[in-house]
Amino acid sequence: MMETRTAVDPATARAVIDPQSYADWDPLLDIFDRLRKENPVAWVEGPDDLHSPFWLVTRYDDAMRISKDNATFLNNPQTVVFSLTEGIEFAENLTGGSPHMVASLVTFDAPIHMKYRRLTQEWFMPKNLRGIEDEIRGIASETVDRLLAAGEEADFCKLVSQPYPLHVVMQILGVPEEDEPRMLMLTQQMFGGQDEDLNQSGMKELTTEQITQLVAGAVKDFEAYFAGLTAEKRAHPTDDVASTIANATVDGEPLNDRDMMGYYIIVAAAGHDTTSASTAGAMLALARDPEQWARVRADLSLLPGIVEEAIRWTSPVQHFMRTAAQDTEVGGQRIAEGDWLMINYVAANHDPAQFDNPRKFDAARSPNRHLAFGAGAHQCLGLHLARLEMRILFETLLDRIETVELAGEPRRAKSTFVGGLKTLPLRFAAA
Repeated sequence: MMETRTAVDPATARAVIDPQSYADWDPLLDIFDRLRKENPVAWVEGPDDLHSPFWLVTRYDDAMRISKDNATFLNNPQTVVFSLTEGIEFAENLTGGSPHMVASLVTFDAPIHMKYRRLTQEWFMPKNLRGIEDEIRGIASETVDRLLAAGEEADFCKLVSQPYPLHVVMQILGVPEEDEPRMLMLTQQMFGGQDEDLNQSGMKELTTEQITQLVAGAVKDFEAYFAGLTAEKRAHPTDDVASTIANATVDGEPLNDRDMMGYYIIVAAAGHDTTSASTAGAMLALARDPEQWARVRADLSLLPGIVEEAIRWTSPVQHFMRTAAQDTEVGGQRIAEGDWLMINYVAANHDPAQFDNPRKFDAARSPNRHLAFGAGAHQCLGLHLARLEMRILFETLLDRIETVELAGEPRRAKSTFVGGLKTLPLRFAAA
């Protein structure tokens, strides 16, 4: 018989799944600090079956172990992104029984996961990326041109951190530049469906059904777009990721429509939104610290440390869920087969046992083995691209901007899944 599990208090249970908590940030980090000390693998229950209960994992070592053990902790049986019960039921009705609105690399387990991953893996390896470095540098230069043309003040998110990685990944994918605004809008609706600015509803309080319908609508629009792109890339293949996906086979068979669309969506959406968040995070830290901006301008060897620390400090992918394939133990808690677990990367990347003074942005932090890209078989496919994009952009910014400071209060997105700054008002002087 399973022992009684002591659930966290209702206020904590609400806070760790509330999109507003991730917008407020510091009070949420306080909660994670407390849980790490008192209850590092904590049982979280929702009132009135609002959501399935789950184990909240807040310590770095536990999060790393679960991330690497893909046999014991599965992606597929339950949804890999936290969702309320009503949202999961809505997804199951739409998909014919799957809790995953999108079937993609992040929802597959072995052996199918690696077969799909290998289809595009070479595209995102350093050797291949060196071949497009000049093209990325040109995109960075054009982006900074737009920023400087805006005058002495601008929203860095709107002019730089959102459009720049979007343009890079769309060039690799093979999406025409004129379609990029549509890709950005759909990504923000899919990942930022809980935020009134990103979902473009203008409504601060949406029901679970309304949010899920917005996300479902974005997925449907993505699928319609990529169905047309598939036909084009099959008729006229080109040297891009979309052509690779459209013409791919696994075990001798073409990808089915659902898996193919999921592949496009994960590359198109996750491929830029996370880098956008890390880029804005790096700029926020530098704008708050003029001395560090001047120091790195004088010594670009500091830049890789700034990039890596920004990725940890921001933790754009804030969690993933896993399902226990068998009875096991994590952090002293007995986990039963079928239990749902939340790996909270925000908490893990702010664990003082792994990172000294974790709330401080420390460009000299070494080692910096953060979990923002995940670990194990599901480690982020685009991690080398993300680092390269950020390094090239900041080389360009540091070369052409003398000083930078905040021109207002930055605002974070309300989102439990992919999060980061949605506005970053800056004042700057050209070099």
